[in-house]
Amino acid sequence: MLVALMDTAARTHRIEVIGPVAPDNSWQRKAGTGFTREDFAVDFDRRQVTCTGGKTSGNWTEPPSQAPYTLVAFDARHCSPCPHRSGCTRSTDPRKGRTVYFLPRHLHDLQAQNRADQQDPQWRRLYASRSGVEGTVNELANAHQMRRCRYRGTAKAHIQHVLTAISVNIARLSAQEPDDSAYRPRPPTAFQQYLDAHELPRPRWWRQGQ
Repeated sequence: MLVALMDTAARTHRIEVIGPVAPDNSWQRKAGTGFTREDFAVDFDRRQVTCTGGKTSGNWTEPPSQAPYTLVAFDARHCSPCPHRSGCTRSTDPRKGRTVYFLPRHLHDLQAQNRADQQDPQWRRLYASRSGVEGTVNELANAHQMRRCRYRGTAKAHIQHVLTAISVNIARLSAQEPDDSAYRPRPPTAFQQYLDAHELPRPRWWRQGQ
């Protein structure tokens, strides 16, 4: 889970991980109707959740029983007569109310903050720079077996990294087409289409298949 990775990297290694948090994949979000998890107000101090109708949950179950999520359930006596029930739950059993699950407090806040940051153009430009280097990392790890060092010791491992990077640069330079030749590029990859859509530059010599 990306949110947990962000939290661990920040607390343990003091590294800020930049990456998109997956959107809510609930049926309400996909249908564009009803009430998603974000429509509920979570009060961690009182251990209760309030719906848009003003009703509060009566059940609060924390990890490890539902790890890593906290699960809350609303009383069926409140949900059954609610006029908005069809947009809140698909359950046809009048004895069951809406259930809502969410991450622990620190991860819940981090997730909400990151989703808000993703709408900022500055965040998108920052993530685009990270995405650009991931193709090179993938090439080094999978095409040049950089996951394993050939030699013992940090100094020798560093030399391996430098020499491998030089070889990648030479391969990329040799793949460039002469100026007087007809250049027929391959269809752009999904990432290259992303760069074009956001008017971000991409060198012509980037490997198309990586």
